[in-house]
Amino acid sequence: MTMNPEKDILSLFKKWNAALLSGKPDQVVRLYAPDAILLPTFSNLVRHTHAEIRDYFVHFLKNGPSGRIDEGNVRVFGGLAVNSGIYTFRLKRGPVKKVQARFTFVYRWDGGRWSIIEHHSSAMPEQGGK
Repeated sequence: MTMNPEKDILSLFKKWNAALLSGKPDQVVRLYAPDAILLPTFSNLVRHTHAEIRDYFVHFLKNGPSGRIDEGNVRVFGGLAVNSGIYTFRLKRGPVKKVQARFTFVYRWDGGRWSIIEHHSSAMPEQGGK
């Protein structure tokens, strides 16, 4: 772990978004711990395994997503860290072109790197509203 874990956690979203931009599901899945849970934006299924997480991203990446954090809130608790807030995705394909969602990433330090152990993303109930 570096001397500035908050900065490290903020950089993890950039790494995750770059994996999305690659269009390669396996690059995205590598960022998740083997025991990670994904509660995705565009699926009603909870994803419990790398195979299930990969399945979600195979379909999601077909839309050409690109994300940005609108508001992030990082908290570090030793070997665990949380980044939660609001992000916006622009999609190149599909019926939806832009979606704003609430997110929570929970990361675990394994002695060599941070891995996603929990990722929850849900579309804002009132798109563009308060």
